Amino acid sequence: MTTPIVLSLGELLWDMLPTGKRAGGAPVNFAYHAMKNDAEGWAISAVGEDELGDELVAKADEAGINTVIQRNAWPTSTVEVALKNGIPEYTIVKGVAWDHILYTRQLIDVVSKADAICFGTLALRSPETHATITELLKHTKPGAMKFFDINLRGDHYSKELIQELLGYATVFKINDEELLLLRDMFDIRGTSGEDASRWFLDEFNLDYVILTAGSAYSTIISRKGESSTLDTPHVEVVDTVGAGDSFSGTFTARTLLGDPLAVAHRKAVNTAAYVCTQSGAWPAYPEQMPDYLAEAGK
Repeated sequence: MTTPIVLSLGELLWDMLPTGKRAGGAPVNFAYHAMKNDAEGWAISAVGEDELGDELVAKADEAGINTVIQRNAWPTSTVEVALKNGIPEYTIVKGVAWDHILYTRQLIDVVSKADAICFGTLALRSPETHATITELLKHTKPGAMKFFDINLRGDHYSKELIQELLGYATVFKINDEELLLLRDMFDIRGTSGEDASRWFLDEFNLDYVILTAGSAYSTIISRKGESSTLDTPHVEVVDTVGAGDSFSGTFTARTLLGDPLAVAHRKAVNTAAYVCTQSGAWPAYPEQMPDYLAEAGK
């Protein structure tokens, strides 16, 4: 089987953690973990013509992520991350390099080769990058997985944006807190998590809906009628930065490589649990990923 190409569109930034700065950004985290799970990981973003930008490009290269990173006159993005019991709270600065990703022939060429593309709401907060990403999504090859990890941050989203991106998506990932907001937004109050997930699956003709509920469980349902629900393993948490993205990247890579839904889900859960035991979003992988679910008798 050929190695699948998994591509992310959006923010590349420095997470400014209490322990120091760490390279991150949800789409690029996704590409890193897809790469670690036997896909070819690519990231499209922009950084500034500054020292932080130089360092970020070098970090992505060192991590093994293939990149198409534009350089522009806007500052490289930094995000202040405060950890409360290991759970991150983000302060996201506006007017940064990835708010100004230019639509180019080079980007179209890269996108048209991808087997899966990941995108979220945050990078589309600016008109320029919004226009670029939505145009690029029109150049995906037939059958490509289009993974919309909603990733709501601050006030950088709207119902109109979410509906627009759901129109491109084949996979929709949401967490339990985000689902509370969307139940009101889409007037599906009073539904269970699974019923709400099925509503999105049917309403937007998706292949998969993924619902994660932090330390409790995660559920994946598919258009083919399959579903998988797994408890979240209990681990010693260092921080949860990038854990959700590691879940997404692992699930995408393993699904493209032919793993059945239950197997891809299990690998995604174990990867996310491992990332929670490490500092930062791009930890080195152990030679053998722990099977936390088996250790818990699951």
